[in-house]
Amino acid sequence: MTEHGRQLLGSLLAAALIVIVAITIVTLKFGPASAAELEAQEERREQRVEAAEERREAAEERREEARER
Repeated sequence: MTEHGRQLLGSLLAAALIVIVAITIVTLKFGPASAAELEAQEERREQRVEAAEERREAAEERREEARER
């Protein structure tokens, strides 16, 4: 193998290693969840917050009605 061929092979191996490390870091940081899964999780979280707020408002209205009686 020529010097140029060894250099090219070394560069390709280094590039592959960089890609593997980058993918590993991103996967460890964010997990294997896709963007759609993350969006669905956020939507469910927002729905839970809204439902809790509605329950709180309903309970407050019931307390106010009870005071008026």
